[in-house]
Amino acid sequence: MMDPQALGTAMAALAAVLLLILLVARALRRFGLAPGAAPRGPRRLALVEALPIDGRRRLLLLRCDGQDVLCLVGGPQDLVLKLPDAKP
Repeated sequence: MMDPQALGTAMAALAAVLLLILLVARALRRFGLAPGAAPRGPRRLALVEALPIDGRRRLLLLRCDGQDVLCLVGGPQDLVLKLPDAKP
């Protein structure tokens, strides 16, 4: 069995390593270097709606820079259609 001082030292070292990992991960996310990290600022691309067509294909309505784009994805060839701007 470990003596209490060695156990305390091991627990403190484990806590320090976990804290260091957490701080590095937070810094990577903040500067946009982490995988899946979204860049800061306004988003240019948004998924408005998704509709499954069959087991493989999906119809996606995307908004990019204020314009709607319709995409058919998942088949042998993807198809992209730019929709006309809606007039109020």
